[in-house]
Amino acid sequence: MGKNSNSKDDVLPSTHPSFFIGSSVIPIINKLQDIFAPLGEIDDRLTGIRLPQVAVIGSQSSGKSSVLEALVGRDFLPRGSDICTRRPLILQLEKKPSAVIANDSLEWGEFGHLPEKRFYDFSAIRREILAETEKEVGVNKGVSDKQIRLKICSPNVLNITLVDLPGITKVPVGDQPSDIEARIRNMIMSYIKQETSIILAVSPANADLANSDALQLAKEVDPTGTRTIGVITKLDIMDKGTDARNFLLGKVIPLRLGYIGVVNRCQEDINNNRPISEALAYEEKFFRDYHVYRGLSDRCGIPQLAKKLNQILEQHIRNVLPTLKTDLTSHLVAVEKELCAYGEALESKGERGAMLLNILTKYSEAFSAEVDGKSQAMTTKELSGGARIHHIFQSIFVKSLEEVDPCEDLSDEDIRIAIHNATGPRNALFVPEVPFEVLVRRQISRLLDPSLQCLRFVYDELIKISRACETVEMRRFSDLRRRLEDVTTRFLRDDVKPAERMITNLIDMEMDYINSSHPNFIGGTKAVDMAQNELRAMQVGRPQSDNARAASAGTSTTRTWGVTSLFGTRGSSVGNSSKRHAAEVVHDIDQAPPVIQLKNPPPFLRPGETETEYQVEIIVTKLLITSYYDIVRRNIQDLVPKAIMHYLVNHAKRNLLGTFIEKLYRENLFEDLLREQDDVVTQRRATAEMCHALRQAVETLDEFVADVSTLSSSDSMDALPKLSYLSSNSNSNSKSLGNPNLIHNTL
Repeated sequence: MGKNSNSKDDVLPSTHPSFFIGSSVIPIINKLQDIFAPLGEIDDRLTGIRLPQVAVIGSQSSGKSSVLEALVGRDFLPRGSDICTRRPLILQLEKKPSAVIANDSLEWGEFGHLPEKRFYDFSAIRREILAETEKEVGVNKGVSDKQIRLKICSPNVLNITLVDLPGITKVPVGDQPSDIEARIRNMIMSYIKQETSIILAVSPANADLANSDALQLAKEVDPTGTRTIGVITKLDIMDKGTDARNFLLGKVIPLRLGYIGVVNRCQEDINNNRPISEALAYEEKFFRDYHVYRGLSDRCGIPQLAKKLNQILEQHIRNVLPTLKTDLTSHLVAVEKELCAYGEALESKGERGAMLLNILTKYSEAFSAEVDGKSQAMTTKELSGGARIHHIFQSIFVKSLEEVDPCEDLSDEDIRIAIHNATGPRNALFVPEVPFEVLVRRQISRLLDPSLQCLRFVYDELIKISRACETVEMRRFSDLRRRLEDVTTRFLRDDVKPAERMITNLIDMEMDYINSSHPNFIGGTKAVDMAQNELRAMQVGRPQSDNARAASAGTSTTRTWGVTSLFGTRGSSVGNSSKRHAAEVVHDIDQAPPVIQLKNPPPFLRPGETETEYQVEIIVTKLLITSYYDIVRRNIQDLVPKAIMHYLVNHAKRNLLGTFIEKLYRENLFEDLLREQDDVVTQRRATAEMCHALRQAVETLDEFVADVSTLSSSDSMDALPKLSYLSSNSNSNSKSLGNPNLIHNTL
């Protein structure tokens, strides 16, 4: 890398502590990057884990490519007037000591997409970068965020990991996409916004540095300048009478990591293939001869930039290593759990059969556990499973029946008509049983609908439970999941039918036999006494006229249950009158009066008795209906839940697995039921690769962290501040690289 690259300050003995750190800590990150590189787009699952690196940003023609080539000491980047970098280039510089390489001039490059091939010709590296770029984005000027990974091994470099990003542009040129500015900006921001990224902001000295695109972008994500290094290029072509001293001293735009000024090769030098070693020699002479930059040797030149980047990146990596290992370990645990959920790929018929039986068994056990309240996934936020079924029985079904008034839809007029209809052509001497039985059956029949609704509610809950019992393994097999759901639904639907028949039979049984001898039934005598007491209370509380009291007395004498109702004066007088009328008709037929014509009875006929007709009988009938309905209601409240539990819920628990085995556990169905979707296969493969990469990463850190920790204590490196120590110091000694304790002076 030119004259300065071979000085004793650049090439340290392998036994020196700072050499060990520089050659071990940064390569750890390089190795981690190599480990994760094959994952490609899967990298987004490592949210929160970003490996330390230096992101290089700058506008077009800022000299960014020249800086990178100078750090390597070779021409290897594509050149042109338009965007040269169209994909992020991950550039890993790895120092190889002379003892490792037989020929000190031997250098090579390795691409991540060509891991088995070494490029000794750096012009071939340029052609490969260009070809790989065009493969992804074509020959136009589009950009892509898909990375190109290049490792350059050389004894003339320091360990640094850089990300060369596309140059910032303002206006699309030629066939560049119209949104090229936004796309490049978004790509740059995705790298520099990460707290683990060091930002290398390249700005040309022959432009207004206060308006530098690179510094402005860096300020958006790093407003305090704690992780931004400024690089000022083209110092040799500034207008006469101007210089960049104040910028290098951080007096214009302060940066905690400071600035480095460099001199680039001009375009004529590049066109004439002027060696970088000559350019570096010219740069050294420029800073030595230009009196303005005297005393700023630690802030001038490519060698100082290499040292500074190496030291900053070393310390930065050391600071994040403990957290990085913790994050990688936690991600490994999560990914291993995810991989376990996908399970192993099934090859043989025996494996498929065992897997299917295991899934069916787990599903059935989960169903029973959910019903019995033994599920491991029990929630504390709401009722679930069997608790919801119990709620349906007690708080919905039972409570709803208890709130029903059995006589709410029976008016006094309805009961009066029922009594009339039950007596036929005769006058009622006693309250007949027929109206009571007819009316109580009618009320009992009302219990059928809520009972069947209760059954439907429980069925719906079982369907919900079955859908909540999906095992982890079932996610792999969409066909099996669909068939399981179908078989379960049919099975539960079939179980509803016997439960429905049983509930219907229970209601029919209650309607078929009115057990008036039931010990809890109120009975006729008690009902009459209660009715008469109620009627008397009503009459005492209501004043009556003489005629009304007489009518009431006559009515009550005629209609009240008991012996007195058999001896009414109206009955005997009607009989005598009939006999006299017949004799007179026979004796004196010639003197018969004109025929009396009756009106035709109306099609809709209602009784014409007074309001108080059958008052006692109505009250008695209501009392009997209420008493017997309560008996039946309690029976139904008890027996309907039992029927539902027996025929539906418990039957499902006992026989679901057997039904699955009968319907699904067949060898000819194994392949179809356990066929994985393509995306599941892809996700398992990707997750396995991620898991393997994370294991490798954790093992890599395990191998190095202990050594680094030991070295830290022995070399007093722990005394260094974190990032805050990286401040500029104009009195530094440029030869202090060999002493880790003087890093803050070097910077």
